[in-house]
Amino acid sequence: MVELAALLTDLDAETAELDALVATRPAQDWARPTPSPGWTVAHQIAHLAWTDRAALLATTDDAQFVALLAPLADDPDRLVDKGAESFLAPPDELRQRWLRGHHELVEALRAAPAGKRIPWFGNLITPQSMATARLMETWAHGFDIAEALGLARAPTDRLRHVAFLGFRTLGHSFLAHGQAAPSTPVRVELVAPDGGQWAFGPQTASDRLTGPALDFCLLVTQRRHPADLALVATGPVATEWLGVAQAFAGPPGVKRESVA
Repeated sequence: MVELAALLTDLDAETAELDALVATRPAQDWARPTPSPGWTVAHQIAHLAWTDRAALLATTDDAQFVALLAPLADDPDRLVDKGAESFLAPPDELRQRWLRGHHELVEALRAAPAGKRIPWFGNLITPQSMATARLMETWAHGFDIAEALGLARAPTDRLRHVAFLGFRTLGHSFLAHGQAAPSTPVRVELVAPDGGQWAFGPQTASDRLTGPALDFCLLVTQRRHPADLALVATGPVATEWLGVAQAFAGPPGVKRESVA
């Protein structure tokens, strides 16, 4: 497992890279639609800000975490949308709220006592898992923002955290789609951005998923349709995983359509 300090350093770097994309953009760019239906660039940042706030309260104050979610509980299918909407503000104010909340969360995770378990949408997770999840979301929503702005982002070694989370959530992916978690192991072998290899799962597994690390991360964050990715699945579980992969908590996300 990656040490918490290293994870937080990478989370800071991912946040700084995203901030560089939006910091000097005019208000009309914040109003641009993104690939997420109904969400502008501002909605994407507001979502990150709201979720960082939720993660901070979950880490430091269980009662306040419950209170934050309570007004949204009457419409759970729109919890994510309503959370983002509740944090919308003019660009400068929204950006500062997001960055301030990010730094508060990082410090809270850094100060978390050893062995702490954080309540998070039906699970109890470690500070390391929370940091990994926040990095995953920052990267994924940053990907949407870059696309909305017509920019290309070079993949970095920080994607290893996203890939690891994508692998670890194999069982959750099936459960989120109303299917039993498979007992068959899957080997994942990925080509890293620097040309090296990242591998997860037993070498002896007959079910395998191979391809570029970037494509695997796009799959598990549901930023691309499987048909548009250079991933090769071998075996029934690995093949079915392509259609349900989901590294984030909660119900199934809205899948992207194929452009092939």
